[in-house]
Amino acid sequence: MKKILFNISVIAILLTIVISCQEDILDKKAVDTFNEELVFSDINVVNAYLGKCYDRMGGNTDNGILGAREDLLSSGTDQTLCIHRPANYVMLKGTMSPDQLGYFVNNGLGGWLRWNNLYQNIQDVNRILASINAVPITAAQEALKKQMKGEACFIRAFDYATILMVYGGAILKDAPYKLDDDFSVAKRSTIKETLDFILKDIQSTIDNLPASVEQGRANRAAAAALKSRVLLFCASKLTNGGWTEQASNALISFPAGSQTTLLTQARDAAKAIMDGTYGNFSLVGTVTDPPATLTAADVQKYAEIYGSNFLQKAAWNSETIWGIQFPLTGGNVNNANIWYGPNGYHNWGNNNPTEPAVRRFEMADGSKFKWDKYNPGNMDIRTATAAELAADPQRNPYNGREPRFYACVLYDGAPWQQRPSDAAGLEPENKVQTGYYLANAGDTNPFKSGLDTRQGLIESWNATKTGYYFKKLMDPATAGQYFRCTHTWVEFRYAEILMNYAEACIEIGGADLQKGIDAMNMVRNRAGLPDRITTDQAKAREFVRDERNIEFFGEGHRFYDIRRWMIMEQVVENVYGMRIEHYNDGSKSWKYNKADNADARSFTDKKFYWVPLSRDEMNKAPQLLQNPGY
Repeated sequence: MKKILFNISVIAILLTIVISCQEDILDKKAVDTFNEELVFSDINVVNAYLGKCYDRMGGNTDNGILGAREDLLSSGTDQTLCIHRPANYVMLKGTMSPDQLGYFVNNGLGGWLRWNNLYQNIQDVNRILASINAVPITAAQEALKKQMKGEACFIRAFDYATILMVYGGAILKDAPYKLDDDFSVAKRSTIKETLDFILKDIQSTIDNLPASVEQGRANRAAAAALKSRVLLFCASKLTNGGWTEQASNALISFPAGSQTTLLTQARDAAKAIMDGTYGNFSLVGTVTDPPATLTAADVQKYAEIYGSNFLQKAAWNSETIWGIQFPLTGGNVNNANIWYGPNGYHNWGNNNPTEPAVRRFEMADGSKFKWDKYNPGNMDIRTATAAELAADPQRNPYNGREPRFYACVLYDGAPWQQRPSDAAGLEPENKVQTGYYLANAGDTNPFKSGLDTRQGLIESWNATKTGYYFKKLMDPATAGQYFRCTHTWVEFRYAEILMNYAEACIEIGGADLQKGIDAMNMVRNRAGLPDRITTDQAKAREFVRDERNIEFFGEGHRFYDIRRWMIMEQVVENVYGMRIEHYNDGSKSWKYNKADNADARSFTDKKFYWVPLSRDEMNKAPQLLQNPGY
């Protein structure tokens, strides 16, 4: 295992934060001799160091905190396409190996979910937990010290939970490594032992934290939400014999007969939050049945309420349990608008929604969207004359959809921001233009390419490859070309708790089935959709999985969901572009262009459900057991 050393460079930076109030400390030693003794001589410096451990959560590098990144975790699923570095999503390419880990190492713009980064952060947290009791404090600082212990346990639990959900069994350590430690005896624990360690840390978090903390710091509810999340993952098919050839592999599988107990624990962990044990949380918006028919204004209102969860800049709403804040004065950066925005706004156009993902959003009445509604059997082409569109606007596939579609996706004709000065006046002004304009159907050369296409007049290298842009997480009030975003990345929100509870109850079945459906329907009602009704467990399972796919679109949950459900071979497919053509006579066509292969994808082996340890890591610690298949 890699020898993880004390991060002195980080401490040097942190000490500058407190230099004005810690002159007595700095007088003792030269600036270039900062060491562990100095760091743990003052509780304020330790507190600043703990703050940097928050920044390293989840195994990320400096380029992005948790999910607020240029290349989203959703692009490692069937939801979106990273247009700039698609080859780094090796799990989707059939290329993942200990020698080729793509974003799971430090390729491209930096890795995420990295084994090395996770352990470096765990080492730093262990340093704090091992040394904080010796830090001199006043009586008034005793409460802060206890709270910091709870926060450190939360960060360690989060990082170990990430290791479990990505790699399986972890190398468990509750004390910092020392230079003279014998690393040749380090070994991976079983996945069950790893879960037990995480749950113990979560309980320590809850025991040490006060009922109320400063916004942005770990809180009891965040620890409870993490418990709900990791238990649901552990209760899954993937970790309970779904990979039959590896059902007895304790690194990735729980002992036979564990699943029902784990589901019950996952259900109860979510229910504790729902019951208000850790504070009062609720969905933003109404959870009563929506009107039978939604007007355009209704749809817009529901979309705005749902989307507001991801645009919070001040005090968090009732749905937010915990997240990462991005004030302009801090060192953390959230450039969501330039990362994801359309190229016709001088943005970088990354993480394009895929056509299959777009089609999964329902209609406003809760019915399934049917691409071939007007031409049964043709799943690739839609056409409509001006008269047909006037008589039935839903011939345009982007009309009449459910509210969350309008909060998540920028499609051809979607209203967006005011155009930059070099695009002002180019119609349709301030609407996304991913289509082409031709004189007549059948023309091969458009007389005008939409500003947000790869042939647009503004820029081309950063245009969508699927015909769509990612809208969710972007701030409509921020011009990404010039300004950074300041809204919170919400890591845990109450909707996840409801959906975790719903899934656990549905999987348990029996008397719990309807309880799960009721919780799921609260999430649907808030989105302006009618209840789901069924007494069939298989149908309820289909419903709850569809609901998670849409409710958490782009937030990263899908990366874990399609793995734990073991459905990657069903949903991973090549990504193609949608070509939209507008004609002078008012007619239109939408063509899912299979000749435009935006990204070749392949999932061919169950081993890709787990990320392997890198070759470098195995060479340094050959006694570690590698994940199966590698």
